[in-house]
Amino acid sequence: MTESPNPEGARARELDSTAVFHSWSTQGGREAIALAGGLGSTVWDHDGRRYLDFASQLVNVNIGHQHPAVVDAIKRQAETLATVAPNHANLARGEAARRILDLAGPGFSRVFFTNGGADAVENAIRMARLATGRDTVLSAYRSYHGNTGSAIAATGDWRRIPNQFARGHVHFFGPHLYRSDFWAASPEEESQRALRHLERVIEAEGPSTVAAIILEPVPGSSGVLVPPAGYLPGVRELASRHGILLILDEVMSGFGRAGEWFAHRADFGDGRESVTADLMTFAKGSNSGYVPAGGVVVSVPIANAFSDRVFPGGLTYSGHPLAMAAIVASIDAMRAEGIVEHAATIGTEHLGPGLRALAETHPVIGDVRGLGVFWALELVDDPDARTPASAAFMGELGAELLARGFLPLIVENRIHVTPPCVVTPAEVARGLALLDEAVTAVEQR
Repeated sequence: MTESPNPEGARARELDSTAVFHSWSTQGGREAIALAGGLGSTVWDHDGRRYLDFASQLVNVNIGHQHPAVVDAIKRQAETLATVAPNHANLARGEAARRILDLAGPGFSRVFFTNGGADAVENAIRMARLATGRDTVLSAYRSYHGNTGSAIAATGDWRRIPNQFARGHVHFFGPHLYRSDFWAASPEEESQRALRHLERVIEAEGPSTVAAIILEPVPGSSGVLVPPAGYLPGVRELASRHGILLILDEVMSGFGRAGEWFAHRADFGDGRESVTADLMTFAKGSNSGYVPAGGVVVSVPIANAFSDRVFPGGLTYSGHPLAMAAIVASIDAMRAEGIVEHAATIGTEHLGPGLRALAETHPVIGDVRGLGVFWALELVDDPDARTPASAAFMGELGAELLARGFLPLIVENRIHVTPPCVVTPAEVARGLALLDEAVTAVEQR
């Protein structure tokens, strides 16, 4: 990466490499783009180089960069009351809670606000254990739930391994037909066998010990794993049968990302069969990360369990007014501008067909999966053996994309294609063309 001729850009990169300790990263030899601004689906650096943000940063800028209604709401709130303790009533917090409850639908009565997705999961698990009097939490191996104590232990991927200090966590395999753990030959088999596997895990652990099953309706960091028809209703049935609470983690998949307000309402081939959670976590897209926020949507029975019993949890910045104003403005703008419906259309008519067309042209693209503005391309060295593409190949591909002005999200052997919900058809066409060019360039080496 070349040095920035702009002094602010050079200073930003120097401070980033010498003063900032970075997450999930070695601290030496890092080179980062110093972003200076953004608008909609585009960001730019201090030298004016522009990039299509097809990562939505960390799959959270759903409403796009610098949406004027959200920026204005934060400004107005800052001028009125910049901060307030959670023990006081605050109009912005109440309005945010009411809007989220209206979206969540019947069966929910309260919202517990947090600073982000990890502590939303943390507190949902705490609520489940206290409400049931049970300890064990079941979660999928292909999952990511955050980097706090119980959230990282509930996570299934490699990041939990050096961080497993919390008790009572058991993992299971969820459905993923492209890399099936159940020798399935069809989505129906994958769903049935994954559910039978989960049922056996519950039986082996002892149903009376299991407090909750926590699931991402569409696991995101693990590869945008759209579940086969019947799987989520089947998990709900298993949980209900054994008195186990179901926590749906909508941190990444909610607020338009999957073309619905919440991904568990998407049509996975089972006619949008209703799946109701006992607890639902959210963050990211609720206000596109303009001010850190998250929370737990709490069902009536669990909220009532704490009517005369202290809930032993809280955060100084729970329901921070700047974050709450951003949530209110985001939800109102998404409704008024039809942004969730737009995301669904983009997925159906533009991103999905375009990504599948790329796979037909490039054998290195082994699988395409997703919905809305939530997609992944899985790259392989051998299409028949499905051998994951090497780290070297993915590194070269990432460099080619950046050089062409495409900001990618690369995870292992995958490119996660997750633009903002406001991405236009023209921007999708340009992004697809840049993907095509970059893959071609690396293939030809």
